[in-house]
Amino acid sequence: MRKRAGRDIFHRWEGNPALTLEDIPFRCNTVFNGTPVKLGDEYLLLLRVEGQQGYSFFALAKSGDGFHFEVEEKPVLLPAKEGIFSIYEARGIEDPRATFIDGSWYVMYTATSNYGFRIALAKTEDFHHFERIALISEPGNKDGVLFPEKINGQYVRLDRPIGLDVGSIWISYSNDLKSWGNSKVLITPRKGYWDSYRIGASAPPIKTKQGWLEIYHGVKLTVSGPVYRVGAVLLDLEDPSVVIGRCKVPLLSPREYYERIGDVNNVVFACGALVEPDGEVKLYYGAADTYLCVATAKLEEIIEYTLGEEKGGEADLLGRVDNET
Repeated sequence: MRKRAGRDIFHRWEGNPALTLEDIPFRCNTVFNGTPVKLGDEYLLLLRVEGQQGYSFFALAKSGDGFHFEVEEKPVLLPAKEGIFSIYEARGIEDPRATFIDGSWYVMYTATSNYGFRIALAKTEDFHHFERIALISEPGNKDGVLFPEKINGQYVRLDRPIGLDVGSIWISYSNDLKSWGNSKVLITPRKGYWDSYRIGASAPPIKTKQGWLEIYHGVKLTVSGPVYRVGAVLLDLEDPSVVIGRCKVPLLSPREYYERIGDVNNVVFACGALVEPDGEVKLYYGAADTYLCVATAKLEEIIEYTLGEEKGGEADLLGRVDNET
């Protein structure tokens, strides 16, 4: 009997949504877009929570298995009330991405204000106390992720500035995590594909033997609005500005009710992933800007689809079509 291909490369946890507003021990509107960290046998999730006031802030959840989480009683990071950060966080802080480098955890997040979006950087040792380092982008930039090690002696990040209403993923370099430059476009939206409108970095890059694996989100406009999906791109280990492969088909698409219906319909939006010792990837994603969910896939299979090496399926078919045109 022919094996069914299934709907997505990532398999949704049967207990999804993993977190809803009913799981938050204080009043809020929604919970979504959490970045995962594993410390020994404990899983942490730094969560974006939207309060009933209308702005977002961060809370912390803990788990023993990476699926069942308990949220702490109080938020761990609120928008700044004084200093330069208070100006650019006046409308909230959003979408954290945590990376361990130089012996500390660094969190890139989006600062929002009446002046637009900016990428901000904070440092923490315990996810309860945060030191704001710097605002590291101009307005109109978000989706910042930091590579987990220096490359050729420099820090490296991905981000998503907007130019002429086009959202592409760019790569930039820094000597001190504060001043960034040598920026260049990395990948752009693809006409006719699932990521034809905008794209942005999602999870901090994962180092593999084949290259840096970046899980990103792609947006396609439809007559009923945008649809957010999850994809992946593979970058060269020594020069991550070089693209080795990019998936032609999405790895996860909004299909379930909790992904289809919410504050923002038709959204799966990842902010981080963990690779377990057995090669299983746990992806943590926001669904419809309303819930926090978990999905899993084998790292090897993700890389196969990213390189277009999946045989007998849509990725292989599209690869052949591309070669013929």
